[in-house]
Order: sequence, then structure tokens, then C-alpha cells
Amino acid sequence: MTTHDDTIYDDSAPSPGLDEDLPGADPYGASVDDDTEGAAVFTVSGGDWNDLVDEATALHEERIVVNMGPQHPSTHGVLRLILELDGETVTEARAGIGYLHTGIEKNMEFRTWTQGVTFCTRMDYLTPMFQEAAYCLSVEKLLGVTDRIPERASIIRVMMMELTRVNSHLVAIGTGGMEMGATTVMTIGFRERERILRVFEAITGLRMNNAYIRPGGVAQDVPHGAVDLVRGTVTELRRGLGELEKLLNENPLLKGRTVGVGYLDLTGCTALGITGPVLRSTGLPHDLRKSDPYCGYETYDFEVVTRTGCDAYDRLRIRIDEMYESLKIVQQCLDRLQRTEGQPVMVEDKKIAWPAQLAIGGDGQGNSLEHIREIMGTSMEALIHHFKLVTEGFRVPPGQAYVAVESAKGELGCHTVSDGGTRPYRAHFRDPSFNNLQAVAAMCEGSQVADVIVAVASIDPVMGGVDR
Repeated sequence: MTTHDDTIYDDSAPSPGLDEDLPGADPYGASVDDDTEGAAVFTVSGGDWNDLVDEATALHEERIVVNMGPQHPSTHGVLRLILELDGETVTEARAGIGYLHTGIEKNMEFRTWTQGVTFCTRMDYLTPMFQEAAYCLSVEKLLGVTDRIPERASIIRVMMMELTRVNSHLVAIGTGGMEMGATTVMTIGFRERERILRVFEAITGLRMNNAYIRPGGVAQDVPHGAVDLVRGTVTELRRGLGELEKLLNENPLLKGRTVGVGYLDLTGCTALGITGPVLRSTGLPHDLRKSDPYCGYETYDFEVVTRTGCDAYDRLRIRIDEMYESLKIVQQCLDRLQRTEGQPVMVEDKKIAWPAQLAIGGDGQGNSLEHIREIMGTSMEALIHHFKLVTEGFRVPPGQAYVAVESAKGELGCHTVSDGGTRPYRAHFRDPSFNNLQAVAAMCEGSQVADVIVAVASIDPVMGGVDR
């Protein structure tokens, strides 16, 4: 005997159709239209599926509802796609989200402003530097110190963001290729990404979730030898991107799978608030680095890449070309880092700068020995101040601020609200993956089931940013 909604019925008894108004009907069993011989059988489970089955049964048509995900290897994390099929054609597509439910934004309300960086860096785990930059720029706007951020700190921020853009695009192309059966694309993409992660580890001490960009600047200056390391990495990345281009750009199999697939024109993008490579594939050169510059982007020489095909193939080509533009920016950053060597990387205001004077020593990361000797041995006031700054945090004047940056996936915005305390009253992010996922229905309906995989891969959603 089993109970559902306090109704007791016998499992061994045959399940009547759902259209029969019987109190003992099993809402989780198969439903068959008894009036039609050989009618389709719909077997489902889960609350919201009951409504779909009722509707499907009432139509007296062969209509299949499939659940792709949330554990499907081709859905970019825990994304659930609910597809209604007519044979191999998708007649309705819906995206189900919320399966990761990290609660990052809420957690940030219970940490200091600086500690908030360690949360938002984990949202879209492929673009940590963009989340850190958007959050810190928003906090700095509230503090009123935007114009006092040291030049060297902004240069390092730009370099790290552009390397992060290449990192994200490599994973987008690599996983997209794997989902279409091109394993070599994935191995090359992840091989090149590994070079970038080594740079991140050398500079920040961590490969991912770096918490490197802090309110007021960056946690520490680039270590000795980092400039040469990045220069060598850029050369290797150019070589690897050339291999990807030869493998992909004019590949007839790839073009057969991607040209004309996942079509979404400019009207659809603007109606749904789509940004990033998906929007630029319609021919619109919208890029916040040009239209609303931050961190000194207006002083760098680079192009906004656009194409006009509005399909998955053009989004792939845009990402490849954008990686070359990012490497061009990184090289300009390296020249500027050599010119500004020795300059500070954190705002001068010691009531904001936390943690102060970090350095990587032989034992890993930590405060420089000179700073420790000073606060522990010569200045009780400095020790007290350091203790208060680390444990309590700095206060931010009441108000609210919104700052957006051009992430690898589109416009990433951070809206912070302060009530004058040492913790955010509210922190909310406009994550591009969340907005761009709205395009699933427009891209997939009317296409084949196999094209759904390609369309979703061309959006490049990461569920860590969607379910934040």
C-alpha cells in the first residue's frame, strides 16, 4: 500500500487513466486514453509533470515530453531542459534552473566587505576575476575612491580579466566541441587553459576562486618573474589558438552542425536582454569596455569583434577572435607593468586597504616579514588597527551603487547597498548566464533534438552564476 496526498491505494491494482475522476487514481503512474486504441503512454514523475501529462492526454496526440538534465553531460552543469517533441522536432523548450542553489548573495550579507570577494568569485567559476572586479568597483564607488585606485592595480586587474576571458572561451569551445563529438577540441582547449591557470596560481596563489581583486586594489603585487611568465604564456596561447582555428574554422562537419543553428537575431536579443558573444553575433558591437570603460580600458588598443550570422557558428568564431584581442590587451598590460614597477597596488587609505602589504614568501602567502615585525614589535597602534581592520572590517557610507563590466559571457553587473556598516546590506549580481538562458526557447523550438545541444553550448551558460 502506498500513500500520495493522504490517499491510500493498492500498488497492485491497475492504474486508471488520469482523465478518470477517481479518488484512488495514481498521479504518478502511466496514463492511457482508453477511448483510443494504441494511444501513446506518458510515464512521468515529479509534481509539475502531472500538469503536462494531463494536457498531453487531453490532446489525443502523440506528444512526448523529455527531461534533459539536470545531470545530463551536455547541459553545462545542473541545467534542466524540458523539451516537448514531435518526432525529432522540438516543439517547446523550457529551461529549469535552481538545482545548484548556492545562496552566495545572501551569504555576503553576513561577511565584511572584503570577505564578500571570497563569495562572489565562486559564482561563475570560469570567470572569477570578472565577479571580483564588478563587486570591488561597486564597493569603491560607494566609498568614493574610484579615482584613487593606483594605476598599477588597474593594469593588473585588466590583465587578469583578459586572461580570464581567454580561459572562459577556451572552456566554452572545448566543452561545445566535446558535446558534438570532437574530443580533440576539448583536449586542446583544456591544454591551453592549463597554461592560464598556472599563471593565476603564480600570481594569486590559487588556480580558481582567487579572491585576488580587493576593494581598493589587488591583494598583492605580481611576484618576481611573473611578467616573463605571462609573456611566454601569451606566445604559447597564440600557437594553441592557431591549432584550434585550423581544426574548427572551415571544418565542414562543424559548419554542418553549427551554421544556421541556434538562430537569434538582434530583435530577439534586445527583447530578452541578451549580451556578450550572442549579441555581437547579430552585428551589434556592444561592449562595455568601449561603451562604458572602466579600469582604464579606454587607453588600450583593441577591436570589438562582430559577425552577422546570428548562429552558433558565428558565436564560435567571435570567441576565437576575442581571445586574440584579449592577448593583444595582455601584451599592452605587460609593457605597462614594466613601466610602473615598484608602484603601489592598493589604495593609500589605510582604513580601507586590507590586508596590508601582502607578499608571497618561501612558505606560501602571508604578510611581509617587515610588516609583521613593525606591528608586532614597534607599534601597538598599528597592531590594534590591523586587528580591527581584519576582524571587524571597514565601514562603507550609506547608499547604493551599480557597476557593470564586460564578462566573457556578457554584461556582468553588481548592485551593492550599504547601510553604513561593515557588511553589505545587500549585494545582487546581474549574471549574463542567467539572462542569456532566456534564449533557450527562441533558439531551440522548431529545431532538431541534436541542435539543442549546439544551441545551449553557443550560449555558454555556467550554472554557478545562474543559481547564485
